[in-house]
Amino acid sequence: MRTPDDLQRYIDENGIEAELLRDIGDTPTVPAAAAALGVQPERILKTLLFLAQKPGQPDAPPAPFVVISHGERRVEKRPLADLHGVGIKRIKLAAPAVVLDLLGYPAGGVPPFGHRSAAPVLLDSSIETLSAGDVFAGGGDDRTMLRLTIAELVRVAQPRVVSLST
Repeated sequence: MRTPDDLQRYIDENGIEAELLRDIGDTPTVPAAAAALGVQPERILKTLLFLAQKPGQPDAPPAPFVVISHGERRVEKRPLADLHGVGIKRIKLAAPAVVLDLLGYPAGGVPPFGHRSAAPVLLDSSIETLSAGDVFAGGGDDRTMLRLTIAELVRVAQPRVVSLST
């Protein structure tokens, strides 16, 4: 399992302008994380792993992809299914064990980059509409957050920007 120290090495090795905020307290929800950081909940981002099962390939492993969205917004499966050319039932949120296996970080603490395995990244377009300033994402565990700008997030993650949430 990867830790915030692994993420810090990735940040340092890649010259990323970001800061890990360690030991911020128990942050099981977006409102709790926002309160701990003294920011609006819309500034908290989540990094999720989804799986797309291609039709006609029941024995093939599903294709993983990462979604970065606002912490309190619901990611809609319809645009994800349309992007992958599959029905909505073929899009699944990855189980915590799969998240840990593929990305290296525990669900709830997944950063937007520095994952064990490379996977395509989608960024909810509503994130780009936030005013200037920092956003906060998973920092490698449930007590660490990553602070960075949206511009730096986009530069490093190289996401495809798509409308994904409500």
